[in-house]
Amino acid sequence: MKSGTDEIRLSPRSSANESMDVSSIRSFKYALRGSENWWKVVLVCTLIFLFTSGYERSSAQRQVLPGDPLRGLTAYEFEEFKLGLDDFLEVENAEEGLGPAYNNTSCAGCHNVPAIGGIAPMTTTRAGIRGDDGSYRDIEPGRDSLFQLFSIPTHGCQSMIPPEANVISRRVPIPLFGAGLVEMVSDNTLLRMADPEDLDRDGISGRAPIVLDLVTGESRVGRFGWKSQRATLMDFGGDAYRNEMGITNDLFPNELTFRLSEQQLALCDALPDPEDVVEPSTGRRGIDNFNSFMRFLAPPARGPITKEVVTGRLVFESIGCSMCHVPSLTTARNSNPLFDQRAVNLFSDLLLHDVGTGDGIGQAGAAPEELRTPPLWGLRFRRPLLHNGSASTVTDSILRHTNEASAARDGFLSLSPYDRSTLIAFLGSL
Repeated sequence: MKSGTDEIRLSPRSSANESMDVSSIRSFKYALRGSENWWKVVLVCTLIFLFTSGYERSSAQRQVLPGDPLRGLTAYEFEEFKLGLDDFLEVENAEEGLGPAYNNTSCAGCHNVPAIGGIAPMTTTRAGIRGDDGSYRDIEPGRDSLFQLFSIPTHGCQSMIPPEANVISRRVPIPLFGAGLVEMVSDNTLLRMADPEDLDRDGISGRAPIVLDLVTGESRVGRFGWKSQRATLMDFGGDAYRNEMGITNDLFPNELTFRLSEQQLALCDALPDPEDVVEPSTGRRGIDNFNSFMRFLAPPARGPITKEVVTGRLVFESIGCSMCHVPSLTTARNSNPLFDQRAVNLFSDLLLHDVGTGDGIGQAGAAPEELRTPPLWGLRFRRPLLHNGSASTVTDSILRHTNEASAARDGFLSLSPYDRSTLIAFLGSL
């Protein structure tokens, strides 16, 4: 697997910027003639300032900020992005389908740091049953393991973890920046990187879980969520709308409740399912808008790249971090130039691994101790770390790694103080 190289991109001005054009000087001299031309003096001086200070650089050269859309959207795509952002920010209520059990009242409630689409310092709760042989099962087969934190008044449909649960996990939200690019990486790319039987004997056995695409009915490689439980953004958004806000939709038409009779549920939830219906003014459902917002979110830009950062990148490679945190993938061919064979510098293979930090919950195609390799782009904006937010620093997170990541952790422990500091600087630039 090839890794990219860090580049320190300077902003050199062209030779035209470093000397005033003769015609500009003549215009300036003409503007000075007569007080009636004072506005020309201001105009020419302003143009000279902008021209020589580099402000004439195109918007494509300016750094993308967290929460920005991808560069190069068409007017129609930008309108889709804005519709999605509006729905992402909307605070739902019971009259619109919120609940009866839920974790938050809006998408942005869980995805707002450092900007809309990011993370939040909160966790969701999952619970299940582990057998003596280490096997896992959901408490109710087919229900999934999520137990929501809140419920609408009068709270008769609050999710309650039963006493037979013997494994409880908490998970922080995942950031969504660059999610559209991640979606466009082909299944074959991920399958080629997978080595579930560790045939190359390097101690790393990444797996590409196969999950159901609810829109097409086809089997796909999962890539979204801590367990790679969803393959597409449409499925991921529909899952969150029902599970996290209790709003049923065409992909998830039934409420996620726990041991409630139909009569009990009817007392808490009077709206017919699915609750996410087409908006007459736009012809779009909420899940359509969420899909557009996530798809067109730009990936996070790199922070400043110093000499220490460049050295730290080499250290990152040398101790084996890049075996799982693959620096760059490439999207498949696509009719949309936004996604056509684009570099995706996410620092992840998007595969499932057991690195000793698993949560004990089996889900979709993931074993209890497996988690998706979290992309490291945007790492400098994320705290706390790890799936459950239990690590407060990058160093703490690295030291938690075992099993498939033991060699990389041992490599980190063997580093000199200087090399360790450069590695931390590199990770702090992502």
